[in-house]
Formats: sequence, structure tokens, C-alpha cells
Amino acid sequence: MQLVVARIGRAHGIKGEVTVEVRTDEPELRLGPGAVLATEPASTGPLTIETGRVHSGRLLLRFAGVSDRTAAEALRNTLLIAEVDPEDMPEDPDEYYDHQLMDLDVVLADGTEVGRITEITHLPSQDLFIVERPDGSEVMIPFVEEIVTEIDLVEQRAVIDPPPGLIDDNAVVAAPADSSEDDSPSGDDTDDDGPDGAAKGGSA
Repeated sequence: MQLVVARIGRAHGIKGEVTVEVRTDEPELRLGPGAVLATEPASTGPLTIETGRVHSGRLLLRFAGVSDRTAAEALRNTLLIAEVDPEDMPEDPDEYYDHQLMDLDVVLADGTEVGRITEITHLPSQDLFIVERPDGSEVMIPFVEEIVTEIDLVEQRAVIDPPPGLIDDNAVVAAPADSSEDDSPSGDDTDDDGPDGAAKGGSA
């Protein structure tokens, strides 16, 4: 099974480093030096991570064979994809891979239908469920334990206890275009025909 673990952002400096939008809660496992990753588009890869470091709160990677800013900038918006055993589960019991959460029914504790998870957005501070409501509108639900009280993979549902205003009609909002620092259109893992990352309940 393939999981999108990051998206490459803009070049950083002149020596081939790039910023990456991390889409896994296990970056030390998926994005460590020596990791060989498939890419989307496939023609860009595979890419082998040579070095990685954190700068101003963002992960910077350098890939083998990418030694200058021009080559690094050519990788912008490329998705990095790891091959993962489908039986694998995140080490943290409160974490879920995106593919496990996609299409779950979102309901209130009394069973009232809220909608269906169509996308998971990974932000630096928390993850968000993008939930499509029965009328076609969308609402963002923070994936934190105070709001998402239960994930039931057997029943294929997520139970939420939203604060006032979160899912009211006047609070319905469109999904954000992108949370990364670059200006490109969103390439969220849930729009990539299968590969996905991991999401975590509670504070990230």
C-alpha cells in the first residue's frame, strides 16, 4: 500500500534543499536519511533522502543528485510516497492512517447525521476533517479528542461533540486551499487516488 508522506515545497537556499509539507505523524520513520520514496508524478522519482533537518519549524530535505536551487525548485509540488505494509498500524493507538478515516460517517452522540469525511488536512497544530454535509456544503472538524470523541472503524463512523457554532449553518466553510508556505494549489493526499498519510487525534 502506498502512503503520501510529504509534498515538496519551495527550494531553500542554493545547495539543493527543499521545504516539505509533512503528511505523516512518523516523519522520523518515513522521511529519514536513506529513505527511497516514489513520487507523483512518477517521472520525478524515485528520490533518495540524503539529509534532513528542521529549520524555523519546517522540515528541510536534500535528495541525492539534487545539488542546486534550480534542481530543487524543479521538484516543487512533487508528492513523496512511501510503500507501507497494509497491515501496519501507526505506533500511537490514537493515530490513524488517512485511508482508514476517509468516507467515515460523521455523527453526533445521539446519531444525528453530520456528513461524511472527504478529506483530511494536516496542519502544523492539528489535523482537520473536511466533512461534506448532506446538502453538499463542507465544514471543517478539528481532529482533537475534545471534539472527536470516538472513531469506530467497525461501524465506519466518527462521533463528534462539537462546540456551539462549529457545525451550525452559518459556520459552514469551504476547505482551505493549502496550509503550506508555498503559493501552489492544494495537493492533499486524499485527492491522490489512493495514497494517504496519517492523522492523529488530540493535540499534535
